[in-house]
Amino acid sequence: MRSLSFILLFLVWGVCGVQGATVFRICAFNIQSFGEGKASKTKVMHTIVRVRQTQRWIGSSIFAPCLEHLYDSAHEYDAVQSERLGRSDTYQEQYVFVYRTGTVTVTDQYQYPDTLKGDIDAFAREPFVVRFSAPKTALKDFVLIPLHTSPNNTTKELDAVVDVFNDIRKKWKTENVIFLGDFNADCGYLAKKNRKNVRLITDPAFIWLINDKNDTTVRKSTDCAYDRIVVHGEKVARAIVPLSAKPFNFKKEFRLSEDQALEVSDHYPVEVLLKASASRQQQVSLSLLLILLALTFNSITLYNKSHLSDRDLQLSAV
Repeated sequence: MRSLSFILLFLVWGVCGVQGATVFRICAFNIQSFGEGKASKTKVMHTIVRVRQTQRWIGSSIFAPCLEHLYDSAHEYDAVQSERLGRSDTYQEQYVFVYRTGTVTVTDQYQYPDTLKGDIDAFAREPFVVRFSAPKTALKDFVLIPLHTSPNNTTKELDAVVDVFNDIRKKWKTENVIFLGDFNADCGYLAKKNRKNVRLITDPAFIWLINDKNDTTVRKSTDCAYDRIVVHGEKVARAIVPLSAKPFNFKKEFRLSEDQALEVSDHYPVEVLLKASASRQQQVSLSLLLILLALTFNSITLYNKSHLSDRDLQLSAV
């Protein structure tokens, strides 16, 4: 049987913050060797479900026998997935987008052909690009480009993903693009001296939200920011909740040993939040205002009743 390592990209709509503002969460998780074998391990699946519940995923799956364990009865899910990708017949991977249907819809999808003249077969696992409509977000419409680079060719593939962006910009007439996944973009796989050769790094239009100081690996022996989220343009950057991009350390959160965490993956998920649309934020603000007014009115009423009672008592005493 061919081994599969799924890169799962989860899109989530949740409620965050003390003000009750609604935000949209985008998450990328490289679940190492996620197949029937891992799906049959109850404790491992329990941890993955807890990650989903903690991050309020809204998703679905590609490999139904495995991912159906991630669903819950409170929401409806759907998914899109790439074909099996890889240069070897014995080891292949798939990109999977899991989303909650009541929050987001898929409007288009595209398997990058990797046939650019002069640079054919640049990727070991060609990006599977998906366009989403999310009307309750500040962006409304955006494209996700996932990437799992080959460790032996990280510099080349990170540079070539800009060609994917240029292709999508021409094809779909949009610049609202977010790149995410296991880029292997740190430590020995991406030497600092090679970064000047990567357009995704040197072009200021691309903004890296997960920086080099964020360790996205589970092992104590490593401290590397392999998994990244990169956005294109100021419009997308302004739609991001400030400082929301980060890894989710499920090992620490769920008090797992390193061995227990490694049974799930050797990577942490990375996530980012999109702001709600302006109309949605106004609705939330108005609701808060009405609540505050109601509380103020009730306080005044109680005060008046209390004051009136004291006065009546005084008059009665006279």
